[in-house]
Amino acid sequence: MSEVYDSKDIALQRACELILLSAERSVLKKAVLSKPQDKSVIKTTVSPKLIKDEVNLQAESFMKDGKALHKNIPVKDNALSLLKEMSEGFSQINIITSEGECEYKCSSSGKTVLLGADKLLRKLRGAAIVKEISIEKNNREKRRILNGSEQFLIHLGVSDENGRIFDKKMSKFKQINRFLEHIRDIEDKLPQENIRICDLCCGKSYLSFAVYHYFANIKKYNVSMTAIDLKSDVIEYCSNVAKKLDFHGLEFICGDINEYETENPPELVISLHACDIATDIVLNKAAKWNTDVILSTPCCHHEMNKNISCPALSFITDYSMLRQKLSDAATDALRLLRLEAYGYETAALELIDPDETPKNILLRAIRRKNFSPDSQKALEARERYLKAKLFLCGEDLEKFHF
Repeated sequence: MSEVYDSKDIALQRACELILLSAERSVLKKAVLSKPQDKSVIKTTVSPKLIKDEVNLQAESFMKDGKALHKNIPVKDNALSLLKEMSEGFSQINIITSEGECEYKCSSSGKTVLLGADKLLRKLRGAAIVKEISIEKNNREKRRILNGSEQFLIHLGVSDENGRIFDKKMSKFKQINRFLEHIRDIEDKLPQENIRICDLCCGKSYLSFAVYHYFANIKKYNVSMTAIDLKSDVIEYCSNVAKKLDFHGLEFICGDINEYETENPPELVISLHACDIATDIVLNKAAKWNTDVILSTPCCHHEMNKNISCPALSFITDYSMLRQKLSDAATDALRLLRLEAYGYETAALELIDPDETPKNILLRAIRRKNFSPDSQKALEARERYLKAKLFLCGEDLEKFHF
């Protein structure tokens, strides 16, 4: 039986109450918010997740540009108002539970209807729930790709001979695993069986070894991988470890990434915490190679901090700590805009819990197939990038790397 409402506000409130009550009674599978007013959005799905032992509603919005935006709403305090605010831009909501379903619809004239609300509510208020759902933890440790017993982790001092992770290396271990999960997410964008990879500014190369191990030993690909860094002692050490492990497809080169050229451009470029403008060099290099996928985690953002010239933002830049936070975000945003102008779909993602490291933003770029640099979309992307750069940096654009 349906309930018809003259007030959209009341109907939406009731639908949101049903979502929350379903989550609280552990029966909510998901709620699908569709027919959005914002045409840049395809839909939003809301599902329950356990985060630090508390039930949250995790909203994932799928965008027409290929991006996905995430938001967590704790099922307490002002959860109802937050959920309602998020839902207002959608004309249809389907609530799917183990005890039944409910559908909210709003017509263009403002007439709203709830289908199945009474029946579902009676079950939710009943003494016993027949089909309680186990809420998935938002915890990636259970799905870790590495377990600590891998020989390269033992050689690099991350774990002991028995595969136990050293306490001081636990953050690094989590970081490596999370990076591999990001790679697993974009595997379908890469060639199968044979792959060429570059790790630029590889440092001690935890990531180089992990990525090589993932593709060569877990996926059984034929891998050609080059890792580059300026520190000769580190490169010598890593080269020796690679030989001991028989990682024949992994080479280490001591040199400046700005000068590195290859006749065999990589399909995947990775970089972990390349300092300041080194990240920009990595991204530019990868884009010029037409690399299929770029995964880069920036480190510091000094150049923007020193050179930002934007009177409209002086109310932020006058305060040194806020100026740095703004510089961090603005630099990475400009980097992503620049990559979009090169023909990439981009995203800024969380690499790891910020409690583990503050340097936890991963820049992801996936090259669009059949992208034309002369297309209208490309011209608009370049214009958007240049306008943003002009706004932040003033007239002298050429001296800035980003």
